[in-house]
Amino acid sequence: MAADIAIFVSKRLQRPACALMCLMMAQMLVTLSDCHPEHVPMAARAPISAN
Repeated sequence: MAADIAIFVSKRLQRPACALMCLMMAQMLVTLSDCHPEHVPMAARAPISAN
């Protein structure tokens, strides 16, 4: 009886579990593919000498 209930529950949860796994995989792929270049300063600081 317990095995039948476990199989029934697992069959009911297959689609939601698959959807959750697909969403997690999509989020991981988007995170990995979102390559930002390193922040490069727009202007360099240079000391100004008083001559």
